[in-house]
Amino acid sequence: MTYLNIGQSLKFMTAGLLTAAALFMTGKPLWAGEDALRVVAVGGSVTEIVYALGEEDRLVARDTTSVFPEEAQDLPDVGYIRALSPEGVLSVDPDLVLMLDGSGPQEAVDVLKKTGLPIADIPNSFTPEGIVEKVRAVGEALGVPDKAAALIVAMEAGLDAAARDANAGSPEIRVLFVLSTAGGRIMASGSGTAAHGILQLAGATNAVAAFSGYKQLSDEALLSAAPDVVLMMDREGDHAASADELFSHPALSQTPAGKNNRLIKMDGQYLLGFGPRTADAIRDLAAELKAFRS
Repeated sequence: MTYLNIGQSLKFMTAGLLTAAALFMTGKPLWAGEDALRVVAVGGSVTEIVYALGEEDRLVARDTTSVFPEEAQDLPDVGYIRALSPEGVLSVDPDLVLMLDGSGPQEAVDVLKKTGLPIADIPNSFTPEGIVEKVRAVGEALGVPDKAAALIVAMEAGLDAAARDANAGSPEIRVLFVLSTAGGRIMASGSGTAAHGILQLAGATNAVAAFSGYKQLSDEALLSAAPDVVLMMDREGDHAASADELFSHPALSQTPAGKNNRLIKMDGQYLLGFGPRTADAIRDLAAELKAFRS
């Protein structure tokens, strides 16, 4: 169970009453506009958007996934997006939290909301339209909708051009996104995931789109998927492997990707963030895939 000290409790109880009063009198929350000067960003793409809007001076903390731009790493870290601690968030005395959909655990989020601390829920879907909604939500929460609108115009143009170029006259290529190889077991991304979304935009086919979310694949499923290429995040631990390590897997070695040693590795936040850099990620992934197309 999580406890707040008396000072925190009184402060955020007062904040909750003021927020409720503001909603009653004005129809919008107290922190709308530029009143929020101590902002916590939870979600790497959320932090990137804050910087892209030129509002980074208002940030007082970020979550572990917020590693770009590099200067964001100088901010206090309140924890991993799915393992947040209420104490960690409250310790930086925020007046607004920008929280990406899927943050948790839910118990921690519930504790934060009960304090009266304003929390802006930022939507997260893996399409160009989803990026637009994300930028719009961050801009509205920070009270800078005009800046958000200008960023959206530029981003939409970039996304349209990148996706159009990636899909221009390209033969189908089947890609398996491997999330992890822990214990020699292949965890792959099906439909409804960031990996599925970026593969579609880059003109590729998700080799395991028949299921949604993430799933450990049997040898039979891997052989049936028959990927031409394997895509992974470029990081350490269970989420990373060299081509030699990956294709030593008995089933993967028998796929077209394994037989031809075709592995692409990209920075995870850049590839899967669905934020201001996604148009560039589409172009880079499409360029990597182009080298493997027959």
